[in-house]
Amino acid sequence: MARRVSLPAADDLFRPTDTQPRPEADAVPAADAVAPGAPRRPSGRVRHDEKVTVYLTADELLDLENARLTLRRAHELAVDRGRLVREAVALVLEDLEARGDDSALVRRLSQQ
Repeated sequence: MARRVSLPAADDLFRPTDTQPRPEADAVPAADAVAPGAPRRPSGRVRHDEKVTVYLTADELLDLENARLTLRRAHELAVDRGRLVREAVALVLEDLEARGDDSALVRRLSQQ
């Protein structure tokens, strides 16, 4: 006779593991919490709860990796691709807020 193995129930497998709520002090302020005219700061090296997926061409990915390696080689800045992208996004959004229609983002998107 075959012996039956006792398996955990679904409630045991999918139970919450974090029983304590996270303090609000760890939360990153919302984008609208930045005062108008204040310099936009990227989040840097913190845990990020939000995610976005961006598809790049092979050439764009190679350019991103070359920029990362240049920062490391010429400026002794060891950053990952995610931080590099967050810094670039912060710069572009700061330029958009400061210059509006004259920003590099509006000009480049208008040319397409």
